[in-house]
Order: sequence, then C-alpha cells, then structure tokens
Amino acid sequence: MENGGIFHEKGVDVKIAVDLLVGAYDNLYDVAVLISSDTDLIPAIKKVRHLGKELEYVGFSHLPSFALQKNATLSRLLLRDDLESFIKKD
Repeated sequence: MENGGIFHEKGVDVKIAVDLLVGAYDNLYDVAVLISSDTDLIPAIKKVRHLGKELEYVGFSHLPSFALQKNATLSRLLLRDDLESFIKKD
C-alpha cells in the first residue's frame, strides 16, 4: 500500500495465515516453510500443526522469534554468512 510515496505492508499476515490454513485443509502440502517473524501467525501455525502438517520457521539469527521457534516443527536461523552470496556488492 502506498501512502505519500512510501510503501507499507498491509494485510500480508492475514494472507499468509489464509494460505497456510487453506493449504493444510486442502492437503496441498506436507511441510510449510514460513519466512516471517510475525507472531500474529501463531494461531494459524497451531491449527496447521493440529491438522498434522509440519511448519518450518526460517528467521534471522540477529533477531529470532522465540515464540515462532517454540510453535514450529523445525526452526532455522540464517546467519549473515548464509546471505553474503546474495548481496550485490558495488
């Protein structure tokens, strides 16, 4: 969403939650990979897990979400070294 030339994320957490739940109910995946530290997603994650699906949380080592780590099946934290090859250097 744009406001005065500045873009803001709006409704992304709801869209992620819906996608997680629809995919779990429709049996579209066995394992979901979540790259977000938004703890608003925890209720959806709990339901996904209750439906027998696995959820892998991917976060950043300098600012992990311990709540998401606790509720995920598996947790991976990325280090700066993991990302270096993807960063464009001038």
